[in-house]
Formats: sequence, C-alpha cells, structure tokens
Amino acid sequence: MGTLRDLQFALQLKIEELRQRDTLIDELELELDAKDELIRRLQEELDRYRATASLPGPSAAGAAGSGHVADRQRSAGRTVVSEPFCLDTATVATVSHKSCDKSHESQRLIQAAFLKNDLLKNLEKGEIRAIAACMYPTSIAQGSFVIQEGTSGTRAYVLEEGRLDVTKDGLKLCTVEPEDVFGELALLYDCTHGHSVSAQTDSTLWVVDRRTYRAVLTQAALSSRSHSAELLNSVPFLQSFPEDVIVKIADLMEEVHYNEGDCIVQQGAAGDTFYIIAKGQVSVTERKGGQEVQIVVSKLSENQWFGEKALWGDEVQTANVTAAGEVTCFTIDRDSFEDVINGSVLDCSREVPQSKSESDKDPELLSSSALSDFHIVGTLAVGEFAHVDLVQLNADSERLFAMRVLKKKLLLNKGQREHILREGRVLREARCPFLVRLHKTFSDAERLYVLTDACLGGDLCSLLKETGCLDEYSGRFYTACVVEALTFLHSRGVVYRDVKPGNVVLDERGYAKLIGSRCLKKVEAGEKTWTFCGTPGYIAPEIILHKGHGASADFWSLGVFVFELLSDGSPPFTSAYSATQSAAGGGVYGLLRQ
Repeated sequence: MGTLRDLQFALQLKIEELRQRDTLIDELELELDAKDELIRRLQEELDRYRATASLPGPSAAGAAGSGHVADRQRSAGRTVVSEPFCLDTATVATVSHKSCDKSHESQRLIQAAFLKNDLLKNLEKGEIRAIAACMYPTSIAQGSFVIQEGTSGTRAYVLEEGRLDVTKDGLKLCTVEPEDVFGELALLYDCTHGHSVSAQTDSTLWVVDRRTYRAVLTQAALSSRSHSAELLNSVPFLQSFPEDVIVKIADLMEEVHYNEGDCIVQQGAAGDTFYIIAKGQVSVTERKGGQEVQIVVSKLSENQWFGEKALWGDEVQTANVTAAGEVTCFTIDRDSFEDVINGSVLDCSREVPQSKSESDKDPELLSSSALSDFHIVGTLAVGEFAHVDLVQLNADSERLFAMRVLKKKLLLNKGQREHILREGRVLREARCPFLVRLHKTFSDAERLYVLTDACLGGDLCSLLKETGCLDEYSGRFYTACVVEALTFLHSRGVVYRDVKPGNVVLDERGYAKLIGSRCLKKVEAGEKTWTFCGTPGYIAPEIILHKGHGASADFWSLGVFVFELLSDGSPPFTSAYSATQSAAGGGVYGLLRQ
C-alpha cells in the first residue's frame, strides 16, 4: 500500500493526463470546424459551377425572365401537369361497371395497404373502399416485369401474394412484400418510372388505373359537396343566404367521423363549431346542479344539427353531445363562417391597375411584325418542352424580348396542347404590372413561338441560391408583388397553381413578376377544377387528394413560397417530396424505406 505522497503523485499524473486530453480534444474540434467551413465553401463553389454549366447564354436571369421552367431549378423541381379530365356520364358508367368481386381477406389487405402508404392513407375511408372495389386482379410469372424503368405509368398495384424485386440500372434496391403498394405516383400524373419492378416468385396483384382513380375521387368529392350543400339548405337560419354563399360554406365544411361513445361536444366548454349530422345518431345529455347522473335530453339523427349558436358569438355549451354508434358530421368553425358572411373569403373583386409596357408606346410595330423581324441575341435557357432565346427587334435594336420556342410534336405527344393554348389565352388578355406580358405568338409547321417581356433582373430562385434567405422587408415586398398578380388573376376567375420562387422574376426596376405557366386556368365562380398540376413541394393538399380546387390552392402555394423566402431557401416539405421522388422515380411512391 503506497504512502499518501505516492497517492498524491499518482493523482497529479492523472490530472495532467486529463488536461492533455482536453487540450487535444479542443484542437481536434477546431480542426473539424475548419474542415466544415472548407466543405461549405467548396459546396458553394460547386453550386456556382453547376448553375453556370446548366445555363448557357448571356443571362441566367433571362431564363426565368422568359417565364419558363429550366433545368437549373433547385429542390423545387419541374412543373408537372396531368392530362385534362372530365367526369362525364360515359366515364361514370365505365367505372361503375369495373367493380370486381373480392374476398373479405383481399378487401382487408387492399385497405391495409392503402393505410400504410404515404399518399393513399390520407383518403377518406369511403374513398378507399370505392377505389378498392374497382381494383382488378392480375397474375405475373417469376422473372416477368410489372414495371420497367423509363416507361410511362398509368397504374398502381397492391401485392397480394408473392415477392417482387425493385431495381435501378440492374441493381436491386428493395423487395416488395404482400400488403405493399407501388406505382401510385402514376395515379396523379403521367410520370416516367425511375425503377423496374419484377417478380421474384409467381405473384398475384390488384391493379387500379389513373382514370378509374380520378373518376372515383371526383365522384366522391362532388357527391360530398352536393350533400353538404343540400344539408345546409335545409337549415332554417341559412335559407335566407344566397346560393353562392351556401356553396362557399359547403366548400369550407369538413367531414368528421366519430366512433361510438366519442364526446363531440362537452358541457361547459367554449363552443365555436356548427355541426350537421350526415350519417348516424347522437345523444344529447345534460347534467344539472350537483347531479352526477347525466339526463338524456334528446337524440339527433341524420339531417339534424347542433351548435348553431356558436356561429354568432362565444357560446358555452349547455349539454354534452355523444356519438351513439358511428357518426359522420359536416362541420364549420365560427371564423370560417364569419369570413364567408362578411365576404372576405377569397374576395378578389379589387381591380389591379392595367399596366403599360414599353411596347405599348408603338403597338403597330409589334402587331405588324413577323418572325423574321427578330434577331436572336443568345439562348437564355433550355426547358422540358422549349428553349428560350433573347431576341431584338430589327427595327429597334434597343428593345429586347424573350422568345419561347416550343416543339409542337412534343407538346402533342405529352398531351400539353390544351394547357399551352389556355396559358396563351389568359396571358394575351392580361395587362398587369406584376405579370410577365405576352405580346404575340408566331407559328410554323414544327414550332410555336411565344414573345414575352425579357425580365433580366434575375429570378427569386437564383437570388435565394446566392443569399440563402431574404430579410423580412425584402420578403414582404416580393410577396406583395405576387399577391397583386394573384389578385389580378383571381378577379378574372383564373387560378395560377404554380407559385414558387422559380416562377417569380425581377424587372429592371426590381419589381417581381409572375411568369406564364401551363397551370393557368379559368374557373367559373362556384366551380372547381380537377387537374393535377403544380410543382412537388408546393402543391395544395386538395390537388394531391383530388378533392377539386379553386383559387384557395394558390394561397397554400403562397404560404410555402413565403416560408422559403424567409427560411434557408428550402420549401417546408422538401424532405417528404424528395423522399417521394427518389423512391418513386416517377412511380414507386413511398416504397423504399430508409
């Protein structure tokens, strides 16, 4: 046993050893910080080289200035637009005859697969049952392909028996097991599969195609909307309101489901919601004084309502309302109801001043011009369906324009003709200082030429790439410009459906303008449209879920846009959409699990 002096000496050695270790750790942390900073600088340099390489021509800004999607877009990705869809009587009849008999076990498996899937789990239970009813079986032999990489997809699949391999470039990525869904991104739009799926063993699958999927969801949404409007018209205190107000209230009502015994309204709680019973029955009970036992006051059934006093002010609930079995209610809260009544829901009646561009000074010069009257200065960008040139008018070399050149054959093959024509009709009539002006179109046997303003101040996508994020003042200014453009469009019944930084360009004075988009569409008052379109990460939920949408979809995208301007330059749903796209490659949505 050592002496006290020996113990003190050993302790001193340990303390010195620990001090040296702490010093080493501090040095390593400093070295790590320096390497992190070097990686950050190299990444910024790499981003700049990539941006330069992907945008030939004199001005990267001009690509956005022309108003068209370029390969350089960041996480926002490309705009996707599905083919037009109309729920006519023929489609309804076709879908209604597609119902296929299934065993109870097959029905359970399909519904369980839907509920596990990131896209399909958000559908209503009734919608899932309706889609499952229309799915038909198919068998595939070992070694055969269900999906081949690079092909276009129109169907989604649920595996019932067997095992499938998912491969890319010949490399196996994962295995599809029974009760898995794959290919569901093809239900939204005409995508290109990024992976191959082949049978590892003899397999049995259930299949649904895009047209059937759309028809089922459209029919369900229209039926729900009609039912809620019918219920609203039966409520006495609402019968004095105009039909357009009833339609707006119906659009804002949410369908909520309750199980037996669920407390819908609790006595003594503050109330701010109005309920109409669509299905089922509720029990109204009340507890008076110091009584412990609740007394049944009444029972309410389908087409009856409760909570109406909450719409007109703060209301303390005087009774309990409990679900007696499974119950479905249409609900609306006080704030939404007051917005409709006060006329502030999507009220776009305010006129935005008509703009006058430089070309208005000499309208005859442009109106009488031919394609040969323009000289190409350089190529600004190359997009999915077109390339964009910076051009000069021969008679006035100081005036620059952007000329978008589209290949007709490609547009026809991709089903984009109607979208391009619709975009042209809308922009040709628009005279708004916050929209890029469309001056004229030209055409030859192979191409369509669209002449627009050349906004060479850059786009917000590039600006965010340089700065990371904007200060609050700049973000407020650019947002206000976009709001003005949307107000102008909405006042004319036009929805934009593709608000994102890559579609906002700056003119020579620094004002922001929305560019043209294939997503532009005129929607009649009180009506909805059903086309799936927009940019992943910015698309409103009602578009993804095929509920029908109107101008409100633009405000969802605007919210994402504002977030991106004031944060780190990435949309709030980037990780989810990136996972979707990388997993799907245009078709296997949510299949690859990290």
